[in-house]
Amino acid sequence: MNISGAEAVVRSLMAENVDTIFGYPGGAIMPVYDALYDFQDELKHILTRHEQGAVHAAQGYARVSGKVGVCIATSGPGATNLLTGIADAMIDSTPLVCITGQVASHLLGTDAFQETDVVGISMPVTKWNAQVTRAEDIAPVLAKAFYVARSGRPGPVLVDITKDAQFELFNFEYETCKKLFSYDPYPVIDEAKVKEAADLINKAERPYVLVGQGVLLGDAVKELKAFVEKAGLPTASTILGLSSLEVSHPLYVGMLGMHGNYGPNLLTNECDVLVAVGMRFDDRVTGDLSRYAKQAKVIHLELDPSEIDKNVKADVPVLGDCKHSLTLLTKLVENRHHKDWLARFKYCDQKEYNRVIKNELLSSRDELNMAEVIHRLSELTKGEAVLVTDVGQHQMIAQRYYRFSDHRTNVTSGGLGTMGFCLPAAIGAKLARPDKLVLAVMGDGGFQMTPQELGTIMQTGVDLKVLILNNEFLGMVRQWQELFFDKRYSFTEMQNPNFQKLAEAYGIKTAKVSSRDCLDEILKQFINHKGSFVLEVRVGREQNVFPMVSTGSSVAEVRLD
Repeated sequence: MNISGAEAVVRSLMAENVDTIFGYPGGAIMPVYDALYDFQDELKHILTRHEQGAVHAAQGYARVSGKVGVCIATSGPGATNLLTGIADAMIDSTPLVCITGQVASHLLGTDAFQETDVVGISMPVTKWNAQVTRAEDIAPVLAKAFYVARSGRPGPVLVDITKDAQFELFNFEYETCKKLFSYDPYPVIDEAKVKEAADLINKAERPYVLVGQGVLLGDAVKELKAFVEKAGLPTASTILGLSSLEVSHPLYVGMLGMHGNYGPNLLTNECDVLVAVGMRFDDRVTGDLSRYAKQAKVIHLELDPSEIDKNVKADVPVLGDCKHSLTLLTKLVENRHHKDWLARFKYCDQKEYNRVIKNELLSSRDELNMAEVIHRLSELTKGEAVLVTDVGQHQMIAQRYYRFSDHRTNVTSGGLGTMGFCLPAAIGAKLARPDKLVLAVMGDGGFQMTPQELGTIMQTGVDLKVLILNNEFLGMVRQWQELFFDKRYSFTEMQNPNFQKLAEAYGIKTAKVSSRDCLDEILKQFINHKGSFVLEVRVGREQNVFPMVSTGSSVAEVRLD
């Protein structure tokens, strides 16, 4: 088949069973867009309003579907506009293939119009990247890109293709990549280490499991549940690990982290065996490392060797795919119940309820608070919706109060903390799962970083429910200014536009609520409306998010107020 390099790009995507791509055209990628014109029935292209919107949408699509997300941009500013999302995908282990156009090969290094060394600048934030200058290399490089992106610990890959390579004709063949020399994405599990781990768990009086996103990425939800149920292990989750175990499960004890639940943080420093599954001991989880779980024997089930002993020394490292290591471990652990130890978590839950939750859910103040809005949203949707959040106070509240009942339904920016992530990521999530209700929950600050993606909603007709929790502040920064900078609110107060008029300009149904009396009725309208809906909820301007582990503190010093 003698075709152009541009058509080879399209046919390569189709060979990898890609059905949806997100992008924005421009000069250096125009040949690929011309080729796409003839394949619109086989390959859906979503025109976002900014390249950052394209990469975040691809992230949302990948996180919900489990497939590789794909985005396309032109050279220069088009490529650099992808970098925030690529960095976000790298730290959150999201599989992406990002394709960028580049100036013709004879112009490389000449500072030609819209030339940028995107391979050089993206190297630190990609799992792998490559530049293609010959059409014949397009298919094998893209095959490798998809294999690297999805295998082992997933991540983003960037392929930069010169314009002349896109025009060049060659004899196209495509062969999927199944193996690469010197790249071993799935280490062989050491069964002796599994046995050692099981022995520690069987002898433990206060065992504790911490679950990260690796369980979801490794499709190990069933294996995790079988493991913790057999051994009777209290289980907490990182933010990205949420939905690995349903919130209603009797062994689920809550969320870890700076604004996680009280018991999961406090009792990290009381357990005798700590089992970490597919998580990387991020600083927001550990607090002061010098005072983190020093009393415990640490078992770390992890696929990526670089994460072993990086932050927390593992007494028993179990390297390998957790889907398999959990299966092996479950066979060796004993049937046990830790009634007294679980009671400690319940005691902490009650303390948190009395000091924090009761005041937030049963507030007598006139102003609404974020917690009651998310709590009611969770009840109305039975925890079954896909919840996509931005970054800030609303994010922490949403993760704590939404009761996830299905896996792969929590989409947020974890490690990079990217404001503006939510709206485009939610579009991608909805396109990946059109059968699911998708809730895009964001603050007024995050919404205004990518509001142009309302245009993508308008053009695609995607049915997305957008909730803006408006406190007229950059809330999380303001909270820190209140607690640690003597209430010196330096440039955190927001003067916002009329969000309803903005939504109406894009032809999207909209409403605003600030009264508790009509909250329930409007939330029901919001959820049940056929088509997209932007709902603004005015909440208290100076509300804070607790519990909280302050920077530099031990997890045992978690604050309730």
